[in-house]
Amino acid sequence: MTNKNLSLCLVDDDIIHQFIIKKLVQQLHQQERLLIFSNGEEAINFIKSVSNGVVKLPDLILLDLNMPIMDGWQFMDEFNSIAPDLKKDIKIYILSSSDNPDDIERAKEYERISDYLIKPINEQQLKELIETF
Repeated sequence: MTNKNLSLCLVDDDIIHQFIIKKLVQQLHQQERLLIFSNGEEAINFIKSVSNGVVKLPDLILLDLNMPIMDGWQFMDEFNSIAPDLKKDIKIYILSSSDNPDDIERAKEYERISDYLIKPINEQQLKELIETF
C-alpha cells in the first residue's frame, strides 16, 4: 500500500517531460505532492530551505542529468554534502534520455542513487517506484 502523503520531486528542464510526469502522477495517485524544478540549483536551494522540516522534504527525486545551470552530477555532489544533515532518507533515481554506459556506471558510484532509468518513464515504472514507499 502506498503512502498517500508521498512527496515526489522532478528535477528536469524538459517541459514536455515535466508535463508527462505530472499527468502520470495525477493518473496514479492524485493525492501525491509533486515538486518540479528546472535545474539542480533550484532543487538544492529548495531542499536546503526546508531541510529542518521532515514533512516538506521530498521522499523521492527523479533527476535528469543534462540541465542548464546545475546538471544532475553537480546536483548529486551538492546533495551528498548536505544529505548527512537532512532528517529524511530521500531516494534518488536518475531519469535520463542518456543510455551511455559511462553515465550508467558513473551513477553507480553514488551510493544515494537507487537506480538509473531511461526516459521516458512509463506509468507502470512510476507506479512501481511509488509503491516502494
